[in-house]
Amino acid sequence: MANLKVLVTAATVSELAQNLLREGGVEPVFMNTPIDEDMLIGALAQPDVAAVLLRGSPPFTERVFASARGLKIVAKHGAGVDSVDLASATRHGIAVMVAGGANADAVAEHALAMMLSLVRELPQFDRSTRLGAWRNLDYLVRDFRVRTVGIVGFGQIGERTARLAQACGAQVVIHNRSKITPPAGMAFEPDLGSLLECADIVSLHCPLTARTRGMMGAAQFARMKPGSLLINTARGPVIDEPALVEALKNGPLAGAGLDTFAEEPVDPANPLLALPNVLVTPHVAAATTDAAARMGTIAANNIISYLRGEIYDRRNFLNPEAHKGA
Repeated sequence: MANLKVLVTAATVSELAQNLLREGGVEPVFMNTPIDEDMLIGALAQPDVAAVLLRGSPPFTERVFASARGLKIVAKHGAGVDSVDLASATRHGIAVMVAGGANADAVAEHALAMMLSLVRELPQFDRSTRLGAWRNLDYLVRDFRVRTVGIVGFGQIGERTARLAQACGAQVVIHNRSKITPPAGMAFEPDLGSLLECADIVSLHCPLTARTRGMMGAAQFARMKPGSLLINTARGPVIDEPALVEALKNGPLAGAGLDTFAEEPVDPANPLLALPNVLVTPHVAAATTDAAARMGTIAANNIISYLRGEIYDRRNFLNPEAHKGA
C-alpha cells in the first residue's frame, strides 16, 4: 500500500485515526468544507487516492464515482450514508462501510438531554431568567417520569435511547419497520399512527430512505397528542419542515428538539429557528470525544483492512457485492 492516500472529507479526524492510517501505510489528506461534487471529482482524479474517510454528508454521486481513478473504499465516520449513491458505488466496484454502533451512546444521550430539557422547559427558563424574571413559585412544569416515549426506529441508537428513557422512569413504546420483541418493560407498536396517538414524546431514530423521507408530515402531526414533543437526532428530511412549523405554532405540538435539518447548514431564515418552543443544535449529537475516537478508529480499520484484502467487521460492509472476492 505504499504511497496511497486517504481523502478525509473534513479538516480533521482524531489523532488516533490518523496514526492508525499512517501505521497502516496510507496518508490522510484533508478537505475544507463545504464540499461539492466538483471538489470531490478533482480530489479523486488522483490515482493514488485509494480510500475516503467520509465525514459529514458530501455528495458521492454517480459523477463522483465514475471519475474516481483509484478509489477502492468509502468508509463512513459514523453510520448515515444517505449522501452516498450506494448503487453507483457498487457498480463501480467501490466498497462502502460504516462505523456501526460507534456513536450510538452519544446520540442516545443527546436525544434524552433534549427530551429532559423540553419537558422541564429549560430553554425558556434560561431566557426568562436572563431577562430578569424569577419564576420559581408561580410556574410549574411537567415531570418526565411516567411519560410515554415513542421510539421510531429500533437500531442501536433507538435501543440505547429507549433504555435511557426507561431508566429515567418513562414508559417506552417502540415502532420499527420489522417486528421485534421489545426489551422487558417496553411495548411494541406496529402502527406508527397508533404510536403517535399514545406518546407524550416521539423520538426519531430511523435512517433516511425513500420510504422515510417526509414520513412525519401534517397527517402524522395531527395524530399526536396535544402538548406532545418531537425529537429528531436522525436525519432532517424525515420531517416535513413546513408542516412541523404549523404544528408547533398551532398545535398539537408543544415543542421540538432538532439536531438535524432538511438543509444543512441550516438557513438562519428557517422559520423553525424563530420559534421559542424549539431547541436546536447543529448536527452534533454524535460529537463527543469518546464517540469521535470510536468512529475514527473503526473507519480507519475498515480502510486499512480492506486495502489489505481483508474485512475488519463484515457487519460494517453495506455492499459486499461490490467486491465478491472480499
